[in-house]
Amino acid sequence: MAVNITIWHNPRCSKSRQTLALLQERGIEPEIRLYLKDPPDAEEIRAVQKMLGLPVIGFTRTGEKIFRELGLSKDSPEDEIVRAMAEHPILIERPIVIAGARAALGRPPEAVLEIL
Repeated sequence: MAVNITIWHNPRCSKSRQTLALLQERGIEPEIRLYLKDPPDAEEIRAVQKMLGLPVIGFTRTGEKIFRELGLSKDSPEDEIVRAMAEHPILIERPIVIAGARAALGRPPEAVLEIL
């Protein structure tokens, strides 16, 4: 049975483009979710967090201006960060590839091969 593969993709991000190309070179045509236009809700972010096996801050773009503007820090409660990620999807590190019940952050892009 084929596993459904999805990439949370930002075409303006070189790592995201490289990860998508890596998948396609292997004959994988993932479902492409342009997460900036179709943002995940807090529940989806939490589900992906469990699949990644990372703390929320581990896939948060803490260098984004909005992170500081919202008064967030690496010590902020996870629920606050998740809520901010759902409201401001630019805070979600990219790309994230989801394959069945597993997920991987494409940094470096080859990291996603472990879940395929």
